[in-house]
Amino acid sequence: MRSRAGVLVQILTFCSPYINHCSPLWSACVGCWSENILDYFLNAKQIKTRDGAEIIWYHRANNKLQMTEAIQSPAHMIEADVLLCEEEGSGEPIMAHPPETSSDNTLKEWLNEIKNTSKGIKLDFKSLAAVNPSMKLLGDIKLRQPVWINADILPGPNGSNCVVDAKGFLDTVRTFFPDVTLSLGWTTGWINLKCNIGYSLAMVQEMAKICRDLTQPITFPVRAALVRQSIPELLWLLQQSNRYTLTIWTGKHDVYSVEDLLFIRDSFDKSRVFYDILEPQKSEFRKAIGMQIVA
Repeated sequence: MRSRAGVLVQILTFCSPYINHCSPLWSACVGCWSENILDYFLNAKQIKTRDGAEIIWYHRANNKLQMTEAIQSPAHMIEADVLLCEEEGSGEPIMAHPPETSSDNTLKEWLNEIKNTSKGIKLDFKSLAAVNPSMKLLGDIKLRQPVWINADILPGPNGSNCVVDAKGFLDTVRTFFPDVTLSLGWTTGWINLKCNIGYSLAMVQEMAKICRDLTQPITFPVRAALVRQSIPELLWLLQQSNRYTLTIWTGKHDVYSVEDLLFIRDSFDKSRVFYDILEPQKSEFRKAIGMQIVA
C-alpha cells in the first residue's frame, strides 16, 4: 500500500505544470487577456476614448517582414494566421494563411518578438490541429498584452471554406486559458457584381447557442461588405450579452463604401465595434469620423 506521502508526491508531480500556470505571476500575465482592449489601451494612454474605431489594426502579419513592419507600425492590435507545418514529422505551428502552407516564421519566433512590445494580438487558427501546440507555446511565453484567439466555427454567407470544429476548438482553448478573449466567426464569401446576402437570423442564433454557456469576452468577426444588410440580426446577437462585441473585417477585393462603415458605426454602440479594415477605406473612414490618420 502506498503511503500518503507517496501519493502526495505523485499528485504534485502530475499537477506541477498546472500549478506553474496558476502562479500569481502567471495570473497577472493572463489577466489582460480577458480585459476589453479599449480599457487596456486607455490605461496605457494609447487611445483617448472608449471608441472601437480608435484601435488601429495590422492585418495578416505572418512572415518576418510583415511581422517587423507590424511591430514598427502605430497599430495597437496585430492579426496573424496560424497553421501546422506540413513537413513530415514537424508538427510545429507556423505563421501562414491558406493557400500558403509554408513560412519563414514560426509561431514561437513570432511570439518571442511580440512579447517585447505593448501590442495586442489576434491569432487566427485555420485548423484544429494547430490549436493545442499553439496554446502550449502561449503558456510558455506568457504575454502580458491582450490576446484574442480566433477561428471560423460556423458556415456563413457564401461560405465555402471548411469550418474549425467548434467543440474541439473551444474545449482546447478553454482548457489552457478559460478567460482568454475568444473571436468566433463564420466562413464567408464575396461574389462581385452580385447581390450578396448578409448574416441570417438562423446564423446568429446558432452562434448564440454555442456561446450561451461561455463566460469570457467574445468578439464576432463579421465581413464589412455583409454587415449593412445584417444590422437587425447582429444587433440581436449583441443584445444577448454585454460581453459580446463585433470586429469588422474585409476581404481584399470586397466592394463596400465608407458610407457603409458610417452606417454601421451609427447602428451600434461605438464601444462594441472594432474595425480591422484595409486601405483606402481605413484612412477615409478615420477622416470621415474626425480621427487623426496615423501614417
